[in-house]
Amino acid sequence: MNGFLIRAVVVGIGLWLASQIVPGVRILSIESLIAAALLLGIVNAFVRPILIILTFPITLLTLGLFLLIINGLMIELVSYFLKGFVVDGLWPAVLASIVVSLTSWVMSSWVGPPHGRIDVVTVRRDGRWD
Repeated sequence: MNGFLIRAVVVGIGLWLASQIVPGVRILSIESLIAAALLLGIVNAFVRPILIILTFPITLLTLGLFLLIINGLMIELVSYFLKGFVVDGLWPAVLASIVVSLTSWVMSSWVGPPHGRIDVVTVRRDGRWD
């Protein structure tokens, strides 16, 4: 649960930054920003994987660039359900998704494991941990 909340905060920062940079993306209140970040996390967890599977052939043909369109569609879907989060079309949504992705990428260096360290635990044949 903590991981979801941290990701929601990071996405919220990205959405706020996108509303400041991208013309056509507006957040009307702080409550709308919080709701948009939480709803985008839920949409990305449930709807986005289904769309990725359904559009896999076109994603392969475009060498993965179609994923930008899918990310933009997820932001448009969130704006459809939240009246305080306004996106004026697909291209502002795609640009906003790029801003959110870059923000998440930069913030992950601060929130993730220290210095990119990943702990690996192995189990020996006798069942003991190394």
